[in-house]
Amino acid sequence: MAELINARDGLVRDRTALKNREKNLTIALLKRQCRQRLEQIDRHIEALDAKIATLVAADATLARRHQILTSIAGVGTLTANQLIATMPELGSLENKQAAALAGLAPVARQSGQWKGKSFIRGGRANVRQALYMPALVAARFNPDLKAKYQQLITAGKPAKIAITAVMRKLVVTANALLKADRCWQKSSA
Repeated sequence: MAELINARDGLVRDRTALKNREKNLTIALLKRQCRQRLEQIDRHIEALDAKIATLVAADATLARRHQILTSIAGVGTLTANQLIATMPELGSLENKQAAALAGLAPVARQSGQWKGKSFIRGGRANVRQALYMPALVAARFNPDLKAKYQQLITAGKPAKIAITAVMRKLVVTANALLKADRCWQKSSA
């Protein structure tokens, strides 16, 4: 599954590059070839999505993990697939370990008495990329994460830091739900 996800990610990058290149084309032949290549890439992405869905449906464990992950408000099929394929350890880690593995744990910069700002680093970049858009959606529509986001913004934190905190919270939530083998439920506040 990880190989299929990597292939899909590569095709999406190729499609983006072609779309950007297409804007500057002036010769009709090149425009036609670019459109044909884009159509071919779209067909390949659809075929990979179908194969991934078949793999998930064929394995009861993967299907359950996928069901749990997609139950979280803001996490869709593509993000769930990415998490399943690139973070198979999810559900067997402690919360801080899951955040660090995703590269979303804050790292303090300090030496002696000098103290700098904390930042995130390391971890799995593809997981961070997969969680960025779901974090934006969750900050608007997931009540728990919306409250966390608003709390950070009210405290004067920059929006990017607040979104990173929401991404970290998404990974921690996914880890906890997979560990408990239960679906996400909207909290009754």
